[in-house]
Amino acid sequence: MTTQTRPVAAPLDPVALRADFPILDQEVHGHRLVYLDSAATSQKPNVVIAAMDDYYRRDNANVHRGIYALSERSTADYEGARVKVAKLLGIKDPHEIIWTRNATESLNLIAYSWGRRHIERGDVIVLTEMEHHANLVPWQILAQERDADLEFIPITDDGVLRQDVFEVLLRLKPKLVAFTHVSNMLGTINPVREMVEMAHAAGALVLVDGAQAVPHMPVDVQELGADFYVFSGHKMLAPTGSGALWARRDLLESMPPFLAGGDMIREVHLRRSDWNDVPHKFEAGTPDIAAAIGLGAAADYLMSLGMDAVRAHEAEIARYALDVLPREVPGIELYGPAADLRGGVVAFNLPGIHPHDVAQILDRDGICVRAGHHCTMPLHERFDLAATARASFNVYTVPEEIDALAAGLREVVRIFDR
Repeated sequence: MTTQTRPVAAPLDPVALRADFPILDQEVHGHRLVYLDSAATSQKPNVVIAAMDDYYRRDNANVHRGIYALSERSTADYEGARVKVAKLLGIKDPHEIIWTRNATESLNLIAYSWGRRHIERGDVIVLTEMEHHANLVPWQILAQERDADLEFIPITDDGVLRQDVFEVLLRLKPKLVAFTHVSNMLGTINPVREMVEMAHAAGALVLVDGAQAVPHMPVDVQELGADFYVFSGHKMLAPTGSGALWARRDLLESMPPFLAGGDMIREVHLRRSDWNDVPHKFEAGTPDIAAAIGLGAAADYLMSLGMDAVRAHEAEIARYALDVLPREVPGIELYGPAADLRGGVVAFNLPGIHPHDVAQILDRDGICVRAGHHCTMPLHERFDLAATARASFNVYTVPEEIDALAAGLREVVRIFDR
């Protein structure tokens, strides 16, 4: 018996790849653009822009509803994108993918549809201290509405989940465990498969927020074993307004519609309606067809690069940043785990200087970083921080941009030390 191994992808050439991203070929305030805010939204390659442009120029018609050539081509491309995303994520049945606007809408869909059918008074939902607001606020609303209980897995000072506490919380027999695959502030890569196995053994369903994972590493939802998995397209080189929810078909079949209207119905009578099949049951109204097509093109682009190569490149950039920044910027405070447990995100502060001032001064040199709480206010409270600055990376990030960031931060320190 032979053991099959996944072929090793060729290393990325980020310098060559940058030619695929037209927005990077510009100057800001007289300086070459240094874009280090990909965790907020990624830039878009030519193939994504071209796919959307081609749709509007050649095929613009509604999907599923026309029996003429334009509509049929539009429908084929729209549903073809679903197949491409399924391939990227190792999903066997593309009809288990529900198109949404982003991970936030996907999480709300689950909370409203699955949550309001299954969460009752006294039920427990387990989250973590590192969740994005999108995977916190919907559950707060649901828990308040149903008189349910929220419990939280704490983190260490290094930003790693306390698995010993997770084991204790599972003794409460939660209905749902929901957590991020990769923290958008700390960069922490959580042990999804192990946590899913633990939660399932306790009788819980598992929801994973993959917004910061799908763009940056191989993700096989079948292998991970979660019951729900969500992500945003705009963080994975796709257009804004695109995203998806994946869930097991049996769960989707049992869940009531989230929105009502056209296309999510099979029959409508004055006093009752019958719902359409999955996935259309959850896709009411005319969708953002071009965004879905762009998302499919982004999935194709990432698969052509090889997600192992994408992960290796971003891990190398993160390691470089974690080495260069504390060496070149005295006093800088970095947050999060070691490089081997981290995605392409580095949050930091300069003591005595507000992150907004840091970001504004860096912008003078064409350097884009995020400043604020990054939709993780409870996580900042955990570290007693009002805000942080954050540099985040993608396939087009090069080491020279980290060097530019370090030089820019030294200038920030110089300005405030005058």
